[in-house]
Amino acid sequence: MTTLKTIFAIIGIAYSLYVLIGFTLDVTSFDETKGGYHAPYTGWTGIPVDWDGMDKTSIGLVKRGHIIDVHIHGTTGMMTFEVLGLRYDWQTPSDRALIVHQPKEALIRRGFKPEF
Repeated sequence: MTTLKTIFAIIGIAYSLYVLIGFTLDVTSFDETKGGYHAPYTGWTGIPVDWDGMDKTSIGLVKRGHIIDVHIHGTTGMMTFEVLGLRYDWQTPSDRALIVHQPKEALIRRGFKPEF
């Protein structure tokens, strides 16, 4: 019985580590830019969001992660997080995001008609 408990404990710890590491990787890999937080949003460094690397769906784009999927609505620009099938609408693109990451242009390029 002790061996069985040990096995389940190891599985639980391994799964918890996977979730923690996957969550961290997903959060840090979406926006890899720093700086330019105040208008006119210049002087930023890093790599903007790779819109062309996202999957296209009928309503927008989705970046699939280890734990979190990030959905961008093609019309409203609403950013939605999905974890285990549960969705949370977060926000539409900020002024900084519109300049640094250019989601509007990317959505037009991918065949959508953004209205934000």
